[in-house]
Amino acid sequence: MSFRQVIGGRTYSFDGLAQLLAKATPGRSGDELAGCAAESDAERVAAQWRLAEVPLVDFLNEPVVPYESDEVTRLIVDTHDLAAFAPVSGLTVGAFRDWLLTEVTAGTAEFTIPAIAPGITPEMAAAVSKLMRNQDLITVAGSFAPQAAFRTTIGMPGRLATRLQPNHPTDDPRGIAAGILDGLLLGCGDAVIGINPATDAPDTVAQLLHLLDDIRLRYDIPMQSCVLTHVTTTLDLIERGVPVDLVFQSIAGTEAANSGFGVTLELLREANEAAQQCNRGTVGRNVMYFETGQGAALSADAHRGTGGRPIDQQTLEARAYGVARAFDPLLVNTVVGFIGPEYLYDGKQITRAGLEDNFCGKLLGLPMGVDVCYTNHAEADADDADLLATALAVAGTAFVITVPGSDDTMLGYQSLSFHDALYLRRTCGLRPAPEFEAWLHQLGMADELGRVLPKGPAASPLRALAGTR
Repeated sequence: MSFRQVIGGRTYSFDGLAQLLAKATPGRSGDELAGCAAESDAERVAAQWRLAEVPLVDFLNEPVVPYESDEVTRLIVDTHDLAAFAPVSGLTVGAFRDWLLTEVTAGTAEFTIPAIAPGITPEMAAAVSKLMRNQDLITVAGSFAPQAAFRTTIGMPGRLATRLQPNHPTDDPRGIAAGILDGLLLGCGDAVIGINPATDAPDTVAQLLHLLDDIRLRYDIPMQSCVLTHVTTTLDLIERGVPVDLVFQSIAGTEAANSGFGVTLELLREANEAAQQCNRGTVGRNVMYFETGQGAALSADAHRGTGGRPIDQQTLEARAYGVARAFDPLLVNTVVGFIGPEYLYDGKQITRAGLEDNFCGKLLGLPMGVDVCYTNHAEADADDADLLATALAVAGTAFVITVPGSDDTMLGYQSLSFHDALYLRRTCGLRPAPEFEAWLHQLGMADELGRVLPKGPAASPLRALAGTR
C-alpha cells in the first residue's frame, strides 16, 4: 500500500504504513540514525496529514513487521479483540484522536478508553500519538488509570508510586541497605524496591533477594521487591526456593530484538506461571515487571520490517507494550533517556518520548511508569527532568524511578531523586499507593493526606537498616 500527499504543489510519496508512520514521527536522533526520519518539516507535516486519513482497520491488514517471521506480530494479531475495537473500528487515525479528546471533554474517558484498550493495536496507538501535541498526550493519558496489584496497588487515580532503586557498584549489602533506608524515610518504594545488580551471578542475586525480603518482614512493609536479573536466572532462583516477588525482564517490539535479550514469548509465559505459583501477593497477583526504551531494537539492529525497511523507534516501543500487556504485569516502565543521545538527543526529544510512551502504554491498558532519566553525555539536565516529571505526574503516570541523590553511581546515569518524588506528590496533589501510605501513617512518617513528615518515630528503628548485612 502506498500513500501520497500534496502540499504546496509538491507531492510526497510514502511506501507503506511503516514508512508513513516513520515520516510522521516528531524528530529524533534515533530515526535519523536508522535512516527513516522525515527529511524536512514539510515532509513530516505531509506524512502526518496523510496518516490522519488512514482508517484504523488498515493496521489490521498491513502489519509493519511480517506475521510469518515475527512472533510479536503474531501475538498482536492473534490476541486482537474485535468486540472491543468495534466502537472505533470505523474511524481514521485523525478521527480517533478527536474521539479520544472528545471522551475526555465529555468526562467519559475513565470508562470508555479502558473498554476499547484490548481492541487497540500498538501500531494504532503509535499512529494516533504522532498526531498529538504534548498537551493532547497529557490530557488523554491523565483521564484514565489502568491498575495492577501485588502487595500494593499501582496506577490508582490521584496516586504516584515510586520504584526505590538502591543500586551499588559492588552490590555491597550495607550500601544497598543505606540506599533503602534513605528512600523509605522519604516515602519511596511503594511500586517496588528494585536493584540492578552489578553482577548476574545467581548467588549474589539470591543474597540480595534475601536481604530485601528480610527488610520487608522485619519492618512489616507492604512492598514488593525485585532484583533485575535475567528471567532465566530468576526462574532458577524460584526453583531453589529463593523469595522472588516479581519477575523482571527487558523487552522490545520485535522477535529479533527480544532474541537479543535472550527471551521468547514462551519463556515469559513460563516465568509468569512460575511466579504465580509462588503465591506471594496479598492484594493482587500481577507478578511481571518489564522495562523498555525507545531505541532498544535499533541498538540491536533488530528494527526492520517488510523488505528490510527500518521502522521508527516509537512504533517499535509501542509494540513492546503489546508484548507486556499479554502478561498482565504489575509494572512496565520506559527508561526514556537511558540508551543515550544517539536515540534521543536532547531534553526536548526525551520529553516528547516520555509523554508518548506514557500515553501509548496507558492506551494499551498498562499501569505505565517512566524512568525520567538521561545519560551524562546527552544534551539534557535536571531542569529537563523536572519538566518531564511534572508533565508525567499531570498525565497520570503510575510510577517513577527514584535513586539516592538522582545519581545512579552503578549504572552511571541521572534519574529522579527521592526528594523529586516528594515535590511531585506535593505539587500535583498526589499520594503514595494506599497500602504503603497506611504503613507510613501508622509509623508516624506521613500525615493524614499522605505527605511525608520531616521527622517521625519510625526514623530510629528504621536506621537499623544501615547495619543490615
